[in-house]
Amino acid sequence: MLAFANAHAMNMLANSESFFDSLCTADTVLRDGSGMETLFNQLNIPPGLNLNGTDLIPDIVSKFDGRCIALFGTQEPYLESGVDFVEMNLAPKSFYIRADGFHENDVYYLLAVKHRPALIVLGMGMPRQEEVAIALRSRLVHPCLIICGGAIIDFWGGRTSRAPLWMRRNGMEWLFRLQLEPRRLFKRYVIGNLVFLTRTLIFSAFNRRLSRQILKRQA
Repeated sequence: MLAFANAHAMNMLANSESFFDSLCTADTVLRDGSGMETLFNQLNIPPGLNLNGTDLIPDIVSKFDGRCIALFGTQEPYLESGVDFVEMNLAPKSFYIRADGFHENDVYYLLAVKHRPALIVLGMGMPRQEEVAIALRSRLVHPCLIICGGAIIDFWGGRTSRAPLWMRRNGMEWLFRLQLEPRRLFKRYVIGNLVFLTRTLIFSAFNRRLSRQILKRQA
């Protein structure tokens, strides 16, 4: 199970123990976004690479070309368009199964049992996709990589546009998405970013104070 942690995820897990547990259960969690880089820098932790899913997942999908791939998430007609995009551009030799993101867990499980996909890409948003990923991983017996992809299928299907390259390189993709969907994303990006930054500064101050106390005890 591969998941991604961004500022929005940090805000969600601060208020949801179940989502916190879900993210901690993932086999691999990658840093996504400039907000997480700020958090790491404030804690004096090397932030490493910014491995956001929208850029990384296509590379992973291409490695599974020729094997069965499942895309679970979003809604029609974007799901069909997303599958078409992947088949045309990323994995033309693969066999595909798909289902929109509004089914019960058993629907995805039965499809996965029947077709045994080597790769499952979930595009349902947080925290739903993490819940589905854990449910599938706990029941499937065949080897399978499950990716929590957020809006990745929406990007492939043409429902959501990507920011210009210069904005992505400067950590401003959130601003591009905000101007596209201001009503839906205002709370997430404007209020949410302020909440995340405030928590980062508080946690950083607490971490520095704790470090000083430890050094005093060791002296």
